[in-house]
Amino acid sequence: MTQSDLREVALLLREQDDVAVATRDLAAGEVLRHDGRELTVANPVPRGHKIALRDLTTGTPIHKYGQVIGRTTADVPAGDHVHAHNLGMAAVDHEYEFGTALVEIPPAEYGRTFQGYRRSDGSVGTRNFVGIVTSVNCSASTARMIADQFRGPIMDVYPNVDGVVALAHDSGCGMVPASEGGQILLRTLRGYASHPNIGGILVLGLGCEMIGVDTLLAGLPDDSDTIVERLTIQDTGGVRATVRAGADVVRTLLERLNERRRETFPASKLVVGLNCGGSDGYSGITANPALGHASDLLVAQGATTVLAETPEVFGAEHLLTRRAVSKEVGQRLLDRIAWWHRYVEAGGGTLDNNPSPGNKAGGLTTILEKSLGAVAKGGSAPLTAVYEYAEKITDRGFTFMDTPGYDPVSVTGLVAGGATVVVFTTGRGSVLGGKPAPVLKVATNSETYQRMREDMDLDTGGIVTGSLTITDAGEQIFEAILAVASGQVTCSEDLDLGRDEFIPWQLGAVT
Repeated sequence: MTQSDLREVALLLREQDDVAVATRDLAAGEVLRHDGRELTVANPVPRGHKIALRDLTTGTPIHKYGQVIGRTTADVPAGDHVHAHNLGMAAVDHEYEFGTALVEIPPAEYGRTFQGYRRSDGSVGTRNFVGIVTSVNCSASTARMIADQFRGPIMDVYPNVDGVVALAHDSGCGMVPASEGGQILLRTLRGYASHPNIGGILVLGLGCEMIGVDTLLAGLPDDSDTIVERLTIQDTGGVRATVRAGADVVRTLLERLNERRRETFPASKLVVGLNCGGSDGYSGITANPALGHASDLLVAQGATTVLAETPEVFGAEHLLTRRAVSKEVGQRLLDRIAWWHRYVEAGGGTLDNNPSPGNKAGGLTTILEKSLGAVAKGGSAPLTAVYEYAEKITDRGFTFMDTPGYDPVSVTGLVAGGATVVVFTTGRGSVLGGKPAPVLKVATNSETYQRMREDMDLDTGGIVTGSLTITDAGEQIFEAILAVASGQVTCSEDLDLGRDEFIPWQLGAVT
């Protein structure tokens, strides 16, 4: 039977770990040399999955990344496949510390730049869109009809405009505007309406909705240079009349926005969202820590990075509170997690109702394991702020936004807060796109990258094979962010994705 050194076929992330991660499919009966002894593979272990390095009795805490990811639910012999059949959740009982693991990120020796669009409020856009912002679902179809008239060759006349996007959603009426759900929707719509990547907007309503055009416009900043127009379908004369009038408005907006030009700005003006989806057993080993290094490089430039997906940092939040610049910042994160416990319990669930079937097929077993890999996207910089969903991002450095783990809802919140570029890591393969903020997709493994080559922008699989270091991959992501911010088209933009990924988080009763 084949004999190999363990480190040739698996990754041991910390010396004290109880498991290693297979870098190829391991067959039953293979003999692995580890720590001066032989380890026989007890049953097949798929690539990206975990193999036990020692005998483990029922109830034993299992360590990966040097942290507990769960407890055994049965006796696990050395060489066994460790997964959902013999590993379960462990109770989370952290003693939280605040600011005890602060790592200073010194300013970069050389300032980097990108080509962006100057906005009067001091922000800088990476794209130049016309947005059709709908106040209510009743105007969604009309908004799409207007936007669809400006796809394809017609846009060649406006080379300095990236497109016309209809921001249609499923809410806006049958709700209380002052409720938590109403306020989240308003923050989201206003965030997009005043986004640096949108130079002009047509706010489109029906005319009798709970959250109307006037309510939406009332919250826009006074110092914005966004060109604002408005229409309501009832006052304009119905759908067809509104489509004609809306198209005329959009043509005028396009002509004016086409006069704008990119200028050179310091990288400190960037706001970069950090997200992941379709994670696998390599996510916390390759793409996520590489993105974490890129995040640190951005922070060194004075830029802002924003981690998100609160349910997917649960179990690893203690690592973030230790990096909080103050107890208040750390406590705000814990308060949001406490809110999530109440929220999911009210719906009959728990926060450990995760990972997804796809995550498990890729080798992730518990939410603790998934979260420990997910927080790696945040690098090592101090945590300077914690925001609620779609709240305007104002602090520099590494920050956090409370969002669901559902990818389009999470990214919608980040963009509403002001993210001008989003970097999205994926192991199983994601086809997420975004407008008006470009989405840069990073594959955790080379197999997914090659299989979905037209959907993936970067490949970090070389970290597993040794052809690429985390530092090298992080620098590649950093350079790609600057290039995309300057106008380089991402794979999802080339496919014109992003029209259907505007999904505001819906909370509360519908009446």
